Amino acid sequence: MTVTGIITAIVVGIIVGALGRLVVPGKQGIPIWLTIVIGIVAALLGTALARAIGIATATEGIDWLELLVQVALAALGVLLVTGAYGRRRSRL
Repeated sequence: MTVTGIITAIVVGIIVGALGRLVVPGKQGIPIWLTIVIGIVAALLGTALARAIGIATATEGIDWLELLVQVALAALGVLLVTGAYGRRRSRL
């Protein structure tokens, strides 16, 4: 992976994580860095899942269906991490 690929993954992760967080209703008590990590993981897994189910991922421009899969995974990740993070912090 090149430096450009890493920077692109971080930027896409920030966008996907932010969109995933916006989709989830209510307040999420997780830090922004965790949202970015969730977004990066969701972007990578979303691309792999999109390819596995037959969505074209190597097209010119924005792949809207791939982005939809990535945001859905990010929203799921935010939900799961918010629940786990909230329980962990409430024990203190």
